[in-house]
Amino acid sequence: MARNQRSSEHGGSKLNLIITLLILGCMLFAGFKIVPIYIANYQFQDSLESESRFALSGYPKKSPDDIRDDIYKKAQELGIPAKEEDIKVDVANGSVDLSLDYSVPVDLSVYQLTLQFHPHADNHTI
Repeated sequence: MARNQRSSEHGGSKLNLIITLLILGCMLFAGFKIVPIYIANYQFQDSLESESRFALSGYPKKSPDDIRDDIYKKAQELGIPAKEEDIKVDVANGSVDLSLDYSVPVDLSVYQLTLQFHPHADNHTI
């Protein structure tokens, strides 16, 4: 009688293993698609902060168009889908405000995900 109960449970651990491996595989696939986008955004945010700090410290001082061009080149280098006219550069009274809003579509085969980013940097003192 005990043997009949066990035979009905045979194979349950294999099914659990397959489901677990399938879930882990899906998570890895999504990670490989999404993580590089976040890394590019982090690098872009860092370059915005550097640009805002040093934009007015060189000689000759950069114009807002020069700053926008530098930011656009960095965005293109990182593969960020930005248009040059969407980059907001405000230079007034020795302060610099830089911002850009962009979105990145991610195709996960079964789901279309859109990631929204809003990097911003300024050289205001604390």
